[in-house]
Amino acid sequence: MLKLLLLGVGLVSLPLIVALINATLYVDRVTNQSQAAVDQAADSARGSRVLVEQVTAMERLARQYLILGDRALLADYAKVRGGFKQTSSELSLLPLDESQLQELNRVIDEEQALFEQLGNQPHQDRAGRKQLIEGYAELSGLANGVLEQGNLLIDREVQRMRATAHDTQRSLLWQLAASIPLGVLIAALFAYLTAKPIRQLDQAIRRLGSAEFTTDIRVQGPADFEYLGGRLEWLRQRLVELEQQKARFLQHVSHELKTPLTALREGSELLADGSSGALNEQQREIAAILRQNSVQLQKLIEDLLSYQDAVSSSGRIDCRPTDMAEIARQVLGAHKLAIAARGLKLDLNLETAALVADADKLRVVLDNLVSNAIKHSPQLGTISLAVHPQGDKVLVEVGDAGPGIAPADHDRVFDWFFQGKLGHGGRVKSSGLGLAIAREFVLAHHGSIEVIAERETGAQFRVRLPTNQG
Repeated sequence: MLKLLLLGVGLVSLPLIVALINATLYVDRVTNQSQAAVDQAADSARGSRVLVEQVTAMERLARQYLILGDRALLADYAKVRGGFKQTSSELSLLPLDESQLQELNRVIDEEQALFEQLGNQPHQDRAGRKQLIEGYAELSGLANGVLEQGNLLIDREVQRMRATAHDTQRSLLWQLAASIPLGVLIAALFAYLTAKPIRQLDQAIRRLGSAEFTTDIRVQGPADFEYLGGRLEWLRQRLVELEQQKARFLQHVSHELKTPLTALREGSELLADGSSGALNEQQREIAAILRQNSVQLQKLIEDLLSYQDAVSSSGRIDCRPTDMAEIARQVLGAHKLAIAARGLKLDLNLETAALVADADKLRVVLDNLVSNAIKHSPQLGTISLAVHPQGDKVLVEVGDAGPGIAPADHDRVFDWFFQGKLGHGGRVKSSGLGLAIAREFVLAHHGSIEVIAERETGAQFRVRLPTNQG
């Protein structure tokens, strides 16, 4: 589990890490480009300004020389011209664009031509000197043109850096937009991989809690969860063994008790009938007590055997098309004498309700509910029985007019061997197995059984069964 969590955190963080690395690379590239552009523009602007200053100085010296004719001014001009040639050479080595390079070459060529004319100044007339002065003025204009081209280059580089920054920002936003859903998708995947074995463990624990031991427990996922699944499988096998031991114990005890109990009951019957001689009043009372308790003990043993049969057969249901209303009529027919003996009235609402189920087991369910209602109903009371379809379910309700079930016992009344108290403080003389067996058979049909809490008097049970077990 720890490895899975670490791997999940790593994979979830991976898109963000990749986006961060890309952002760093983009920023570094933009920074380098910007630095190179700034350096180039700065060198170009600085060289252009120096070039303009040198051209201006040469123009001034040339004018002075043309007017004064002093050879020393020509020497100064040569010095300034040396700086001009060095500056123009440095500018030509920069990565200038085509227009700026053309302007620079025009300045160099123009200066070379003017310098040659300046060297022939003594042989020129007045018109030649005027033309030379105009040439230097034009040279100054060309130098200013180089400076303007440098300024335009700075503007273009600024625009290019803005465009690059915009493209970088947009690219980073796209990466961020892609990394977030990717991270969420990876997180969801690992959440599923983690939740799946947890869900399998939960289902396995629920099956064990509901005493469903037939299905093997298999948990797929991290090794920790698979280990827990293996321990639950071991627990399931141990519970199966205990159930089998309990079943064998009940079978042996029940059969062993039935043999002496049969003799005891037959003896009490003979005593009560007077077959062994006349009995006085006290002896007849003792014989009646023996007979009554032997019958009750036999009923308890039979209930134990019924419990064992219900447990072993609850997982085996023979589903066939049947009618729940017809099953209810058969159950009422079987209890006709008991109902008449107590003078009970029937409130019936039986609608045709077709379903695919095990009719024998549903008959046991209704038989237990109806016999429970007869047992708890007062003399001349009313028993209600309703069957009607409800969508893809069949609804069955059985009620009586007895003391009812205490709210605290609503959930416990379906437990094995549980006996609820009567309202007047007595106890129901029963084994506490009828409702438990009914619940087992209802659950085997994927249905539900419950006590209706809102009933004011008596007890009422509601059973919901699916119409189709598939």
